[in-house]
Amino acid sequence: MAETKRGLVRSHTDLDVYQRAFAAAMKVFDVSKSFPKEEKYSLTDQIRRSSRSVCANLAEAWRKRRYEAAFVSKLSDSEAEAAETQVWLQFAVECGYLPRQSTRALYKKFDQIVGMLVRMANQSDTWVLKKG
Repeated sequence: MAETKRGLVRSHTDLDVYQRAFAAAMKVFDVSKSFPKEEKYSLTDQIRRSSRSVCANLAEAWRKRRYEAAFVSKLSDSEAEAAETQVWLQFAVECGYLPRQSTRALYKKFDQIVGMLVRMANQSDTWVLKKG
């Protein structure tokens, strides 16, 4: 069983990166409520999907720890979704839907999440399940 600074990790929900990604996705949901109606099926939908997908791919990665390549692949997918969310945040700011300053903090949260995912992938041998 993997351990973190906070103790034993029994589930993907115990991972600090998952908890941060979930909180960030909920913040994205909250701020996107103010987007105009004409963005409902484009920007609003895209930003919500990508932010939630960070968590979903992380959960899948956790379940694929028997196979290091599959684990790293899903972490990479999670990282890509976090970066996609950052792109949608940029569009929301430039379209005038979100204030630049407060969105910068949310953007940085996704930077931290990306960094954590990269570290997990780079240290994948410590996360995968050992045979035997």
